[in-house]
Parts: sequence; structure tokens; C-alpha cells
Amino acid sequence: MADLVTDDTGWVSELETAPLPDHLRAEVWQICLGVQGKNVLSSFDGLYDMEEQTQLREDCATLVDKLGNEEEDKVSIVSDLESIVTFYCKSRGERYSSDNGWMDILQPLLTLKMSRSELYNCFYAIVNKYVPRELKKNGKAFHLFRLLLQYHDPELCSYLDTRRITPDTYLITWFNSLFARPCDLRVCLTMWDVLLQHADPFLAFFLALVLLVNSKETLLDTKDQSKQQLIENIAAFPQALEAEDIEDFCALAQHFCGKTPQSFKRDYHSVLFGASVLSQNGDPERCGLELSLPVSVEELLQTNQHSNVVLEDSVRFFVVDCRPADQYNAGHLPTAFHLDANLMLQNPDEFNTAVQALFATQRTAIATGSAAGGEHLCFMGSGREEEDQYVMMPCTHFFKRTCKGTWPITTLSAELFGKLSTAVKSKSAEVKEKLSSYIKNEHQGAERHVSNTDRLGKRYRNIANVFTIGDEEEGEEGSGDWSEDDQKEMVSLDTWLKKPDVVYHCACKEVRANGYTHPSTLIVTNSHLYILRDLPQKKGMALIQARRALGSVVKITSKKKYPELITFKYGTHEEDGFHITDVDKFIIPTASEATKKIKQQIMRVLDALDS
Repeated sequence: MADLVTDDTGWVSELETAPLPDHLRAEVWQICLGVQGKNVLSSFDGLYDMEEQTQLREDCATLVDKLGNEEEDKVSIVSDLESIVTFYCKSRGERYSSDNGWMDILQPLLTLKMSRSELYNCFYAIVNKYVPRELKKNGKAFHLFRLLLQYHDPELCSYLDTRRITPDTYLITWFNSLFARPCDLRVCLTMWDVLLQHADPFLAFFLALVLLVNSKETLLDTKDQSKQQLIENIAAFPQALEAEDIEDFCALAQHFCGKTPQSFKRDYHSVLFGASVLSQNGDPERCGLELSLPVSVEELLQTNQHSNVVLEDSVRFFVVDCRPADQYNAGHLPTAFHLDANLMLQNPDEFNTAVQALFATQRTAIATGSAAGGEHLCFMGSGREEEDQYVMMPCTHFFKRTCKGTWPITTLSAELFGKLSTAVKSKSAEVKEKLSSYIKNEHQGAERHVSNTDRLGKRYRNIANVFTIGDEEEGEEGSGDWSEDDQKEMVSLDTWLKKPDVVYHCACKEVRANGYTHPSTLIVTNSHLYILRDLPQKKGMALIQARRALGSVVKITSKKKYPELITFKYGTHEEDGFHITDVDKFIIPTASEATKKIKQQIMRVLDALDS
């Protein structure tokens, strides 16, 4: 390592090389954390009266025993640790628990032989600057990590989603201890050298990302393992790291970071790590609700403004404007390609042709170094809910299907154009062709949500209307792909009920496969049946649980003993009969009226298809 040079303020000017020499680590870390010379602990009142005080004292003693200090030192160190954590809890209004990772963070700090005050300062700064908040099931930190994994490796993300292995099940000990618990002490010290010198709390997310992506082949070959076994194996990944690996490990994490749009930091910094200038223009309320990684308009414009300057790690975008043609013609970005989202429903063939043209234009733009060129497809809408609901259909379609390819997905933030939708990154021309083929439904065995304009072979040719309504036979389960989907769009229920194409709506309870019921609203439009689940915590808002083409309904049944329990079955007609693809069940108080109205609209759709 080069000689350390300090200026008059005591800051070290050369910190790039890791690992740090042991005798300099304590000083350098304090400088990096901005706590040098502080004595906050002096205001501690010395009262050890927390409800969890006994558990804290026991955990402090256990940690000191593990370090193997001399007996005469143990009492003093235990006292210091208890004072540090007690004061931290009281000053921050926190409660102590044995599994919050604090003891794990204190362990490497104890090896630096700092004073009690210095130890407290470093502990306080690390916990508040580098350990994410929202470390709970479905917390925002884990949501963000899933977005990053989905962006860089959608196939692996989809596999883990399919196995119902959420990030909180394996990341909790990595994040709440800043990798101290699963890693060897020397590995932890070396890793923290890099983390603190770079002063980027999000680097830990990319370190975790590297651990998963580098183990992709192993993970995809775990179909025979139980869910719990797989979770335990993933959680143990950091244990394989050695100190000599850390420099390359961190360099790879920085590479992934450089290949990622940076807009997410603006919103998530405030949510996960405290107030920051990064988040002043962000929208923290949207954090945790995104379907994909957010990209701000500023970043989009900045990265695409120069046609001939393409850095190795730069992220460039091919903008796809999904607004209606009249809006696009009234004004648009000069580099934007127009793809009317309504075509997906109104004219699928024309939509597929437009997609082929989109990919050809994108390839040409990249090859010629045009300012429009970029591997990321950024889909943008108008910002008005009544129009952008159609933008979300092809984008959500991509989300569900790109798991079999390598298309990272992002979301364009909404400051300039309003609510904009998604961006899909394709790594190569081959992948883009696969996406184009997919849109034409050439993938075999994929789940199919039928559009009313689709014929699907012999779906309705030369046969009578096949939709039926009647009693459900005993023992008839009708199980289709009936599973929860965590990626839902939140909308205003009142806005949806006032849509001009709504022909009927009613209150109901959706019955899930696990037996749970959820207060919901059924909305029938000219062509579709929508299931909107109420959000009690957000009055007037609802989640779009499903969107079903009326032309895909093949049967509506009710229980003889429970006529309010209505089952909708969706499917296609093939040579060998009907294939049920999806099932919905509801408890509808006004079942008789509802089924009558829905049947009437279904028959109108079927008559139109047969004409």
C-alpha cells in the first residue's frame, strides 16, 4: 500500500488499495465514517434498565467468551459492550433483540482495540449508514434487492420466485450484520475496508448480487432440494469467501453497479439509510411498489445525449413511446420509437409487426452509434391512468415471460412524462429475436391469457359457442395456474368504476387456493373481467389481481349447497378438447344478477368472434 498522506483536516487522501494494514485500520475507518474525535457516549446516564437488559448482558458475555480474552479483561469488555448498546437503544428509541446483528457488527470492531467512545462511534455510524432499514419480511430493502436480481438475471430471479424463496429468507443475516455473521473475521475486515472506503451503502446489495449470480448454475440445479435446504445453502454462500478473494469479489460488485441505472439510489437512500441530498427529488412513497428497477428521466436523457461517446460501463436506452398515435404525433422525444400499446389488444398481428420493426431499428441505431441506440428498451406512457393501464399490459406480459431469457427490466421514473412504465434490457440480437418470437407465442407450454381477438387455431372455428354456466359437480376442482402473484398494480377503484367501457361491477370476496378470502370488486368491461382486490390500509385503492379476456371463459359454475360461491374457468379449445389454464373463485352476494350480467357480455363477445 502506498504511504498514507493526510491533509490539515486529518483526512486520508489515498484509500483505494485494500486491505488496510492492521495498525491503520482503526484510524482509517473512523475517518471514512466521519466520527474521528467525537465523544457522544459521554452523555450516557449509566442506567441499565431496559426491558431486554438481561438478554443484552448475556449476549455481550457470549460474544466476549467467543473472542477468548483474558479473564481480567472480560468483565471490562462486557461492560463496555452493554453500555454501547444500551445507550444506542435509548438515544435512538430502538429495542434490542439477539438476532438484530449488532453483536456481529461489534465483533470485528472489538479487534481494532479502540477506546469505548471510539467503539461506540464506529458502531453507531456503521449501523446507521450501512445497515439497511426495512429488514423485515417483504421489507423495502429486500424488494430492492429482488429488483436488482431481476434486472441482472431474470432467469435466476424467476427460479427463486417459483420456489417461493424470497430475499428476506437468506439476506437478513448478510445485511443486518453487514456480512459479519456469515463471513470469516479476516474476510469481514477486508470487505469492510472496501465498503467504508467507497462510502456507498448500496455496494452491499451488489456484493450479495454477485454471490447469487456466480452460483447460478448450482442454484438452478437444486430442483430436488427442499425449500428450506435451498435457503440454508444460499445463506451459507459467504462462508466460502476467503480474504484473498475480496479484492476481485468487490471489483465484480462494482462492475455490476456500473452496469445498473443509478436512479434507484435517489429514492431508496432516504428510505433505507436516512435523509440524503440524493433523495430530495425522489419519491420514497413509491419505493416497494415498483414492478422493476426505476430509471429517472434525467438519467435517461443524460446517457442518451451523446451519440458517439459510449463508455464501457455506461447504460444506454432505446426509448419506446407507448402513447396513442395522436399524442405521439403532438410531441415526442426525437429519439423515441412509437409502439401503440393498444395494438396488443386491438390488432395483435400489427403489434407483432411493430415489434419486429422496433428490434430492427434498435439494431441499426446501435450499429451506427446513433443517439437513439441503446440495449435497454425503455417503455414510456402518458402519465394518465386511463391510458397507461394499456401500457402496463405488454410490459407485465414481458415480466412474466422474460424469465426464460436474459432481459433485465427497469422502470422509467415519472417526473417529466408522468407515470411511465417499463424498460427491458436485451443483451444481444439473439435474445431480442427470442423476445420477438415469444410475442408471437412461439414458445411451447407457456401460460396463455387469451385475448378476445385471438383465434388460437380452432378455438371458435366451426363449433358452437362453448361457454357454459351451471352447477359445479361434486369433487370438481378445476385447478389451473391458481397461484399468488406478488407483482400487482395499484389503482384507484373509483377511477376504474367510472371507465366508459365498464358494463357491470359488483362487490365480492376472492377465494384463493389456500382458502383465504379477500374483499374485492369484479369489474366487467366490453371485453374483459377484472379482479380488483381492496386495500384496507389505503382507502379507495385496489390491486389488480387479474385481467381475464371474456372470450377465454369456458365455464361458470356454482355450488348447489352454496350458490354464492362462483367459479370461473378459463381455457382454450384444442383437438383433444378444452384445456383449462386459469381458475378464479368468488363469494358473490348478488351471484344470480352477477352471473346473468357476465354471461350476457360473454355471449356478446363469443357472437362477435364467431361472426
